[in-house]
Amino acid sequence: MTYEQALEYLYQQLPMFHRIGNAAFKKSLVNIVALTDALDQPQHKFKTVHVGGTNGKGSSSSMLAAVLQAAGYKTGLYTSPHLKEFTERIRVNGEMISRGKVASFTQQHQALFEEVKPSFFEMTVALAFDYFVEEQVDIAIIEVGLGGRLDSTNIITPLVSLITNIGLDHQALLGNTVQEIAGEKAGIIKPGVPAVISTTQSSVSGIFEEKSRQTQSPLTFADQTYRVALQAIKGLSSYYAIYKGDDLYLDQLELSLLGSYQRFNLPGVLTTVENLNEQGFTITEAHLREGLRNVQSLTGLKGRWQVLGQHPLTICDTGHNVDGLRAVVTQLLAMQPNQVHFVFGAVNDKDIASVLRLLPISYRYYFCEAQIPRALPVQKLWEEAQFAGLKGSAYPTVEDAILAAKAFAQEDEVIFIGGSTFVVAEIPEL
Repeated sequence: MTYEQALEYLYQQLPMFHRIGNAAFKKSLVNIVALTDALDQPQHKFKTVHVGGTNGKGSSSSMLAAVLQAAGYKTGLYTSPHLKEFTERIRVNGEMISRGKVASFTQQHQALFEEVKPSFFEMTVALAFDYFVEEQVDIAIIEVGLGGRLDSTNIITPLVSLITNIGLDHQALLGNTVQEIAGEKAGIIKPGVPAVISTTQSSVSGIFEEKSRQTQSPLTFADQTYRVALQAIKGLSSYYAIYKGDDLYLDQLELSLLGSYQRFNLPGVLTTVENLNEQGFTITEAHLREGLRNVQSLTGLKGRWQVLGQHPLTICDTGHNVDGLRAVVTQLLAMQPNQVHFVFGAVNDKDIASVLRLLPISYRYYFCEAQIPRALPVQKLWEEAQFAGLKGSAYPTVEDAILAAKAFAQEDEVIFIGGSTFVVAEIPEL
């Protein structure tokens, strides 16, 4: 079986949330337990950190992996979805799993898949855990796919559970309120395992406190220990002052991620590193600085306020729900450009009216449709945008919309590409 044949088999046989949405999500851990039992429970053979949340979990996972790599640890990283290539999901020290390994694993376990009938995501998690054992990683950072309590990754017992921002997303699966969603995210908190909450949100903090009482897990709200202040943006790096209590803890901390929303993720990352040091790891300030200064080169992270070009300044970001896009718009407004040419697409399971209400009516929009079944048809998106007072045109593909934006944008203006992870995935030069 070739890699291409393996992917074709997986896409055809196993329902994939990435493409079809809610119907692919299994509200049970039965399948992943069956798969890992057949593989001799690889999830218990390496150390892990579990990272969940609505926004920020991908960036936080990559920051932690980068810091651990800088400290000399052989580090696995499991994230989802992928942008360009399936192999992006599973990395060791930043290197993607080989195509040959994907093909051989699929061929070897085809009979198991046909017996268990897992989802695409469940199969991928099993593959990741098996690979991390084979590679003998020192530790792996495991990003939750969706929710937490019933997510396929939630069969690990991590050293630390990190939960980032909680917001409204995937309500049809996780609940219609932030409290219900927080309850699902809190499901990754394990008995006796330290839990770190990146951001104190009064609406949901009690849910995490109650869960930690039930599980007798030490609980830390990271932003109550660490205060983060943006000092400057120079070139392709942000610089932060980190305060611990009232004292300056780290000055001019360089982060190679430009999104101003990373200030909400940094306290959780720093507290998780602190927890790991308390559990026998050796991560120094020098390791921390080196890792954060080189996140993308160490882990391959893409699509987080990524600068794609200059004149006009061209940026993309995978923010795709109300909170994520609010952060994007806040940063765009702070830049005060002459005009923003916004290439925008969405998926069909989002509250699109709420999202569109966030977008400035002064921007020029280029509406588009990613090439996945889950995409919101561009004609419907355009009609909703008209109703919201946004001005722009509809284009059949992401690439067509980008080409139009480049044709209209002046050198001193900004092109922004986003609205959906899957729109960013189809940027040709990403």
